[in-house]
Amino acid sequence: MKTTYRDIQHTYPRIKSASQKTNHALRVMISTFGGFAGLMGIEHGIGEVLQGSTAPGGLVFPSWPGSRFFDALNGEPAMSILPNLLITGILAVIFSLAYTVWAVALVERNRSGQVLMALTIPMLLFGAGLFPPVLGLMVGAAATRIHAPLRWWRKHISGSVRNFLGSLWPWFFAAALLTWLLMFPGMPVMDYFLGFFNESFIFLVLGGMFLFLILAGISAFARDSLRQAASP
Repeated sequence: MKTTYRDIQHTYPRIKSASQKTNHALRVMISTFGGFAGLMGIEHGIGEVLQGSTAPGGLVFPSWPGSRFFDALNGEPAMSILPNLLITGILAVIFSLAYTVWAVALVERNRSGQVLMALTIPMLLFGAGLFPPVLGLMVGAAATRIHAPLRWWRKHISGSVRNFLGSLWPWFFAAALLTWLLMFPGMPVMDYFLGFFNESFIFLVLGGMFLFLILAGISAFARDSLRQAASP
């Protein structure tokens, strides 16, 4: 029986993934912010484990109630469909750790984006916080394009525009990382050690977190499309 290339790809799917080219700027963003989302989820889980085998006060509850350090973030809200904080915290740590490992070490595997997005569901439902799963979902969506050829960018966006956006990627990436770090651990540190707390400033940082993250993603696509065009 004649063996075709399609038969080989069906039998050995990793042959295809091995030949795919990675979008490197996007890869850096996925691993950085994916790892950050996972670590934040783990931190929520630790706070819940420390509360012991008790029931939360409701569907949404603080991961760190009574903690002066987390006052600026309202005790770090999380949610759980389980009536036990100890089990909730353990599951939050497990799923968040799995997310971290996948985002940092395994993201170039086939369907990694789908795996990351799927992991955000138990993270949300089992105490890994509210913002970590949202960030994780955005990262997972971006990961679905980690090996994409980005033909749309080359076809519809001029080279000069892509070159301009691509040159801004390091700055947008740094700004996005800075604003996320400014929210955590920055806000608790400033409140706890310096006594600085301002709600307007918090909302300003919150807006910057998502604005710069989106701009960094757009410029990463532009930068990677240029790199693809320059590759043989």
